[in-house]
Amino acid sequence: MDFSFSFEFFPPNTPEGEAKLGQVTRELAALGPEYFSVTYGAGGATREKTLATVRRIHEAGLRVAPHLSCVGATKDSLRDLLSTYRDLGIGKLVALGGDIPSGMVASGDFRYATDLLAFIADAFTGRFELTVAAYPEVHPRAASARADLAVLKRKQDLGAQAAVTQFFYNADAYFAFVDAARATGITLPIIPGIMPIGSFAKVARFAEGCGAEIPRWLTLRMRDLGDDAEAVRAFGLDVVTAMCERLLRGGAPALHFYTMNQAELATEIIRQLSGKTP
Repeated sequence: MDFSFSFEFFPPNTPEGEAKLGQVTRELAALGPEYFSVTYGAGGATREKTLATVRRIHEAGLRVAPHLSCVGATKDSLRDLLSTYRDLGIGKLVALGGDIPSGMVASGDFRYATDLLAFIADAFTGRFELTVAAYPEVHPRAASARADLAVLKRKQDLGAQAAVTQFFYNADAYFAFVDAARATGITLPIIPGIMPIGSFAKVARFAEGCGAEIPRWLTLRMRDLGDDAEAVRAFGLDVVTAMCERLLRGGAPALHFYTMNQAELATEIIRQLSGKTP
């Protein structure tokens, strides 16, 4: 099976994390991804870590798409950051609303991802290829599913050229979302976001924090496996690989992997989908 895919990283906090991410990047780059994306931290120090990680990936000759977030961003700081990316020759961005970290007071000139897109369209017209977020199981702060789709349509109207979804484990939710989006006039590619399952406890915490739903049957099966890490890993690989295969056969334009700065699980899923052996 031939398909396109991409990988997401977060900026490491330590020299050891940087060294590990360098190795992970090399391993995943060998698979031939379309691009790597790097998440964006709120606050000056973490933003600088994002920029540093983006630079390292870019200087390795790989395509990289930095995330942008509303949190803490001012028009001046965003203009400077975008100018830096432009001067580096980076042409792809991921524009997000972002979540305010615990203990941080909301600040900045932007409230929603649509505000970011409008600013970029005005200040850097046509300079960047823009990807945005989409929510097959509805954004946790959306008033309704219809309102959530209206926001995605607005993002498209402001220049977004693709959307990557929040992770999910229900392929039917993705297909229903795409159908509803097309009926609303949304034509941009909607790429499934894939979270491999290494630790079910960690995935469950992420899901609770972002509003993603874990099917009851999957939760119960994982509970039966308990602390057997190898069994959890093997079952998780089977579940996620089967879902990815169904998504691709059903018309998904690509896959975007939330790697958690790990290579092993995403590599195995891609090899299985591609029919390749290590």
